[in-house]
Amino acid sequence: MIVESSSLKGRVVAKKANYFIVQPDINSFKNFYHDDLIPNKNFRFLCTSRRRMIHFGMVVNVGDFVVLDSIDWKTNRAVIVELEPRTSFLSRPPVANVTQVVVVLSVKSPDFYVEQASRFLLTAERSKVNVGLILTKTDLISNEELNYLINRLSRWGYKPMVVSMKTGIGVKQIKDKFFNSNLSVLCGPSGVGKSSLINLMISDEIIATGNLSRKLQRGRHTTRHVQLYSLGEGVLVADTPGFNRPDLQCDSLDLQFLFPEFRCQSEVDNCRFRDCLHCDEPGCSFDKSWERYPQYRKLLDENIKSRHLSLED
Repeated sequence: MIVESSSLKGRVVAKKANYFIVQPDINSFKNFYHDDLIPNKNFRFLCTSRRRMIHFGMVVNVGDFVVLDSIDWKTNRAVIVELEPRTSFLSRPPVANVTQVVVVLSVKSPDFYVEQASRFLLTAERSKVNVGLILTKTDLISNEELNYLINRLSRWGYKPMVVSMKTGIGVKQIKDKFFNSNLSVLCGPSGVGKSSLINLMISDEIIATGNLSRKLQRGRHTTRHVQLYSLGEGVLVADTPGFNRPDLQCDSLDLQFLFPEFRCQSEVDNCRFRDCLHCDEPGCSFDKSWERYPQYRKLLDENIKSRHLSLED
């Protein structure tokens, strides 16, 4: 039996065209029913948003906490009338209130490319939340090759977790990582196994996965929308569309802080210049012998040139 309250809180778990799929908050949902009718995690509302929200610039995205009204219990439809404050936001793909970004890269099929891996990690660092790294398909290379890659990434400032769907190695460690975060977002190139990872952790939903293109050795774009999947009460993971070269545009001074190598140096050595770019400034004390420093210089030059072009326009 429904009580008289008319509004309800929930979280947007999917967005398709102008419609939103909202999973109601369990504690809020219980106020609508007697105690013996407890909703399950698969209950969803199909929602639209009030026009006045768009008028005031309140754009609803996946991951947002919202307030529902005008609830139709017969058809499970409702209207989003309020958007709650966000704690974080990713612009590409658009996901709100993220607590962890996990970059997923395969060591083979598709091959591991250093520049691509670095760009994904730098893009993840822009989120300003915890960044993790998973290496998949590790059964396709030798232990020596895998250890070399792990050590290389460790020098970048990351501790990659390794997993093989075929052998099951690393599955428990990855599950533990996801269950320690409220909302994890997986990102990475197509075909590296993001959807397969999620399928390991959920039993009532199966995400479509595609075969690799034999010619290009790349995955088909089987995930076309951002969608959240429930791993347990209060634990969500987002599968995102794959793309092979993420954009990386940011302020020149902010670029250095996307590199853990720079951040580690900043903790022990303060450069004498407050606005130093750590390039060729006389007196700059930062070490520049680490592997990704040439990429930093390249990206810095790209950002500076792009800024000059925009000013000319």
